[in-house]
Amino acid sequence: MNAPDPTYLHALAEECADLVFRQFGRRLDWSPESLSTLDEVCVDLLADGPLAEEHLDLWWRLIGAYTGEVVIRAYGGEWVEHEKSAGVPAVSALGVTGFPFGLAARVLDGEPYKSLASFVRALPAIAERTPPA
Repeated sequence: MNAPDPTYLHALAEECADLVFRQFGRRLDWSPESLSTLDEVCVDLLADGPLAEEHLDLWWRLIGAYTGEVVIRAYGGEWVEHEKSAGVPAVSALGVTGFPFGLAARVLDGEPYKSLASFVRALPAIAERTPPA
């Protein structure tokens, strides 16, 4: 991925919601709570072991974009570039930069205690503790 293209990222997020409904019969409604549903989908995706590279790349893109869009909608954020994630979009909201694609990779890697929903719920608390730039 190159510089953030909000239209493309929104389209990826829409595809995530569509695919989750088609494959898992679950609806994603763009709310922070919907990320709990997406966390459950990730558990289902990994139930038979790690994803093959092609599927991993697809789900990484879809889940990262959807998670970022939820942050943007919930907290009035935007897609940004950041040196910590060169070539991969980040989100900026509440004065904090978040890395939804990095989180998606960790969740899809099966890293214990990683949660898309927790990321979005924690953002306001992180913003309160972050000194202004």
